[in-house]
Amino acid sequence: MALMKVKFDMKTRVKLAQTVWFMYWFAVMAGVLVFSMGVFFNIELRKRSELMDNKESHFLPNLLILMGLITCGLNICGGKICYDSLDPSKWTKWKPFLKNFLMFCVVFNILLLVTALLCFLMRIPLQFTLAEGLKSGMKYYKDTDTPGRCYMKRTLDLMQIEFRCCGNENYKDWFEIQWISNRYLDFSAKEVKDRIGSNVDGQYLMDGVPFSCCNPSSPRPCIQYQMTNNSAHYSYDHYTEELNVWMRGCRDALLAYYGGMMFSIGALVVLVTVLEVAVTVGLQYVNTSLSTLANPDDPESESEGWILEKTVKETFTDIMATMKSIGKGNKVEEGGEATADATS
Repeated sequence: MALMKVKFDMKTRVKLAQTVWFMYWFAVMAGVLVFSMGVFFNIELRKRSELMDNKESHFLPNLLILMGLITCGLNICGGKICYDSLDPSKWTKWKPFLKNFLMFCVVFNILLLVTALLCFLMRIPLQFTLAEGLKSGMKYYKDTDTPGRCYMKRTLDLMQIEFRCCGNENYKDWFEIQWISNRYLDFSAKEVKDRIGSNVDGQYLMDGVPFSCCNPSSPRPCIQYQMTNNSAHYSYDHYTEELNVWMRGCRDALLAYYGGMMFSIGALVVLVTVLEVAVTVGLQYVNTSLSTLANPDDPESESEGWILEKTVKETFTDIMATMKSIGKGNKVEEGGEATADATS
């Protein structure tokens, strides 16, 4: 028994084909949107690629670009098929390829759903990528004279200003690294010698942060040096007073930004998947309604359309049986080759 069988006459078949044709062109626009979002996401990631620990973070936007292009091409072809279904002479050209086209559409819909799931799940590896990338980038903040790293200071400063954040997890991360270049340190000064000699790595560490960590909304002039020294500043207690630097870490800020973007794109891809399933079902009805005309020579005769020729259970059983027969055929061929080799 066919699944979701529907009877059609000439008028309803034409209306069905026109509706599916319109939905296909709407799906083309959705494919353009997916492509555009993939390009935008890729550009946003490349803006801060120096702060990414690996290149796998670009896999998702590249996949979105690919899926967007395939969506556009697939739906343009489907729209053309629906348009030609209104002309019997043109429809006969598509009939031999239509079954394979529908199968490809089903596989593509599954891939679209997987892409949407990746948009929701890639937030977890992105968190570790940002954590390691920011940690590494902060170490190179002072290397403004080193080729390949001379723009890291600019990148980090602009990021902290734009996202209103400071450090990796918080502003105290800057206390653990030397972020001032040696060319700006007076090594003959006692303070510099003491700071360098006070740690095993020989770095100039201090309780200060770059200027980009300062919060311009604070009424007090920014305290970015000697932040833990209450006596260095008038009427100041770093334990109780709200500091006038950004308290949020850049990892959380970037993760919220990219995570929100990925969630929005994932929701969009889910909607596109629903639309693709709808047009695939519609094209299947168009195909079966034209293939089951009571009188093939009379386009105005009644017909029946369905999603599956059999029930879901029967269709699944047939697919499994086909796969088993293919597997047995391969085993027989391997066995035959082995016998032939032994005979020779």
